[in-house]
Amino acid sequence: MTAVAGHVRRGCLIGQVRIGGGAPVVVQSMTNTDTADYLATAMQCAELARAGSELVRITVNTPEAAAAVPKIREHLDRMNCDVPLIGDFHYNGHRLLSDEPACAAALAKYRINPGNVGFGRKKDEQFAQMVELACRHDKPVRIGVNWGSLDQDLLARIMDENSRRPQPFDSTEIMRHAMVTSALESAAKAEEVGLAGEKIILSCKVSSVQDLIAIYRELARRADYALHLGLTEAGMGSKGIVASTAALAVLLQEGIGDTIRVSLTPEPGGSRTQEVIVAQEILQTMGLRAFTPMVAACPGCGRTTSTFFQELAGEVQDFVRARMPEWKLHYDGAENMTLAVMGCIVNGPGESKHANIGISLPGTGEAPSAPVYEDGVKTVTLKGDHIAAEFKDIIERYVRRTYKKKLPA
Repeated sequence: MTAVAGHVRRGCLIGQVRIGGGAPVVVQSMTNTDTADYLATAMQCAELARAGSELVRITVNTPEAAAAVPKIREHLDRMNCDVPLIGDFHYNGHRLLSDEPACAAALAKYRINPGNVGFGRKKDEQFAQMVELACRHDKPVRIGVNWGSLDQDLLARIMDENSRRPQPFDSTEIMRHAMVTSALESAAKAEEVGLAGEKIILSCKVSSVQDLIAIYRELARRADYALHLGLTEAGMGSKGIVASTAALAVLLQEGIGDTIRVSLTPEPGGSRTQEVIVAQEILQTMGLRAFTPMVAACPGCGRTTSTFFQELAGEVQDFVRARMPEWKLHYDGAENMTLAVMGCIVNGPGESKHANIGISLPGTGEAPSAPVYEDGVKTVTLKGDHIAAEFKDIIERYVRRTYKKKLPA
């Protein structure tokens, strides 16, 4: 929940998804398709939604992209995919939303970057225009500040003020102060235009873990708008995962954050869904949400010379994640199930007994058998070449037997 440390934010609905107000933290993702290619974008939105993304952001940067948004929404609706779409606008959002009212209506939320919504005298006018359009279409707005595109007029003003201080801030403090100031001043302007505070979500994205933590602590202290968390340009592979986890876990533990995105750089040709899985696993391992059964697995040591337990752990994790969409439709609570795949007798039986379902595979020199425990009780011993298939059958039967079947709507 978003109130771990008492930081309950104002809440709103984005489509049918509630954020803030004590609601569970929501997972968001973003497409990397050309939005003008509405079929490819709709298919990727659906893929992200199937993986568990509860909000999907799409780039709206050209007239062709804006014209494609209603088609994307229609295509998703035909696939019975009701994931809310967020429009990501930079530079020309005021024009695109005005020229394409069907786009403005089809989106569930607009993202405005105050650093590039306009320049000079046009900045306030174009910002106000986008907010007025959000009010007209009854849409929430994320005011998303990025260090890489910070409002240069605001930064110059803050640096000028800083130069007159008896003890000036250093460059890091100036950056953090400018990010927070941009977000809060923009939110105040949006409310002046007529947007309710409950429909404002703030984000201040940077690439440094410590900067992100400090900035969001200050945002949470100074205002009660809903907050969207995420490192920008988190990076590839383990670096991106570790950096995002390090930053988000600290803030989430303090009750700060209502939506999160893990901005991973995918491998060339890799699935965009990895960022959804990582975001879910951050929330689930912290005990804040449950999305899919998690597998506790032995790391391996000199007693576990076979790789079979590693292969089985991966196969089981893939199996439950693939089965979860169907289980979610028919059973209540299957996402809370705990599983253990262990590699030898030292911790195997003990860990297996603590899980809902656990299997203790034989280590080096142990008898070639694998006892299975269900809710702490040994129910069967598996042997032979079909242990993986038999263990997955046990999991399937356990779900059907244990979790209450949902009644048809």
